[in-house]
Amino acid sequence: MTRVKRGNVSRKRHKKVLNLTKGFRGAASLLFRTANQQNMKALRYSYANRRKKKRNFRRLWITRVNAAIRTYGFNYSEFLYVLKNSNILLNRKILAQLAICDPDTFFKFVMSIK
Repeated sequence: MTRVKRGNVSRKRHKKVLNLTKGFRGAASLLFRTANQQNMKALRYSYANRRKKKRNFRRLWITRVNAAIRTYGFNYSEFLYVLKNSNILLNRKILAQLAICDPDTFFKFVMSIK
């Protein structure tokens, strides 16, 4: 059986992994085995955190709307209840943007509901 030389194949694979781990600390960007493990871990974290990002932003929007609405004597749950009953279909992101970027419009909006 003929001899198979795999030097260039493994070198390309190693280079690919080491390029992905550029900027990692310590051996995680220098040694192939460690770099490969850290790369796989980074990919798992990025997958999970793409989902967590959605949760975190929703929490942020709720907090912002709650803070803005309390100045007008409402609390968050009452405010959303009134919105739902009056068939106003604004999501939390838009409400938070209104509360921060355009407080005058938000005030008029709240007073029209109240």
